[in-house]
Amino acid sequence: NNIHCHSHSVNLYFHFRICMMKNSTTILTYIKSRITPLLVADRRKPNLTGLHPGRRFNSTTAANPSVHDQDIDFPGGNVKFVPHMRFLSESTQERIPCYRVLDDNGDTILGTQSVQVSEDVAVKMYNNMVALQTMDTIFYEAQRQGRISFYVTANGEEAINIASAAALSMDDVIFPQYREQGVLLWRGFTLQDFANQCFSNKFDNGKGRQMPAHYGSNKHNYVTVASTIATQIPHAVGAAYSLKMDKKDACAITYFGDGGSSEGDFHAGLNFAAVMEAPVIFICRNNGWAISTPTSDQFRSDGVVVKGQAYGVRSIRVDGNDALAIYSAVQAARQMAVSEKRPILIEALTYRAGHHSTSDDSTKYRPAKEIDWWRSTRDPVARFRKWIERNGWWNDIAESELRNSLRQQLLQTIQVAESAEKPPLADMFTDVYDLSPSNLLEQEKWLKETVKKHPHEYPTNIPM
Repeated sequence: NNIHCHSHSVNLYFHFRICMMKNSTTILTYIKSRITPLLVADRRKPNLTGLHPGRRFNSTTAANPSVHDQDIDFPGGNVKFVPHMRFLSESTQERIPCYRVLDDNGDTILGTQSVQVSEDVAVKMYNNMVALQTMDTIFYEAQRQGRISFYVTANGEEAINIASAAALSMDDVIFPQYREQGVLLWRGFTLQDFANQCFSNKFDNGKGRQMPAHYGSNKHNYVTVASTIATQIPHAVGAAYSLKMDKKDACAITYFGDGGSSEGDFHAGLNFAAVMEAPVIFICRNNGWAISTPTSDQFRSDGVVVKGQAYGVRSIRVDGNDALAIYSAVQAARQMAVSEKRPILIEALTYRAGHHSTSDDSTKYRPAKEIDWWRSTRDPVARFRKWIERNGWWNDIAESELRNSLRQQLLQTIQVAESAEKPPLADMFTDVYDLSPSNLLEQEKWLKETVKKHPHEYPTNIPM
């Protein structure tokens, strides 16, 4: 099961994860096609440094004496000797600064550097931010009415969702956590698509087999959401390395919260991306709370941005409630990731203005006044609206029409999604094996017979 071909073994592993091949014959053929030219190339062109070709940092040979006796020619670069003992400080007095374009009142900060945004793009961004905000409100209410079982809102983080999506290419592959529905909205996933997934009807891409709000769409290059924290991070790195191998003009993007940076997958993912120089963008939504755990109980470092630097990943801290700052930073990050074949980490400072999910009451662990202050003072949607209004691109009439229209659309989509049939019972047993094994066929037969025998115990809107 293990393929040993120097660093190419990792290369192949991640490529297999993305290809999702179905049978062993195809896999073996693929292995042979990929590994043979690599072995031939290795025989022709030995790697004398022991490093992957194209490394930015050349190694030195430790056996050679240093020219200066104050230096050690350690593999990876010379390191200076010093006569005094000095420990690195556990923290700095001054925190890493945060990039910002708009102040809390929506005014452009004098002398700021940002990407120019056209009227069409700015208005579309605002429309999507309002649509995301409205959808979250109505779907949250639907859950409270018992019409769906679960929901996760992006309240307070609309700018990170929409502005980052606007700065990316449709060819870029998204590996979300579970609070990035705005990214999928920007890419063309309709309000009806969202409702179908939450109600798990026959039009749901996931065929009713995922939790509500765990979206996925192959058409929109949006990998299906998983509840497990940070598992999407190494997946994104593998996908990015595959894009690099195939010389694609694209990158992978993965989103996660501050809690995700406490998981091993975060550290493994950043280190692997740095070493293999994978074109991936890590976007951390540092909203202060990992469910009920504050950042002060997670780490003592200066947030997440310094962890990227420690792993050799170019990093930046951005105001996550400033749509223009996010748009500018992500667009610049994408350009570097794709053209320079390198990973980038963006720490977006924001605040989760809603509960973690419909299963949470955040007032139990944080002051309600704190939540209200962020909603009223630093709401990213209101801030961006002030900016487009000052540009003459928006007004109160357009605002009223947009919100009324969205509410009517969403109420209609919920009615349609709720009345639609559920996926066929047979879909529970498909999409895993090319040919279903006997035990799975027996289970399917048993279940159908049980439903026929006790029809009153099962919903009537699920076809056999």
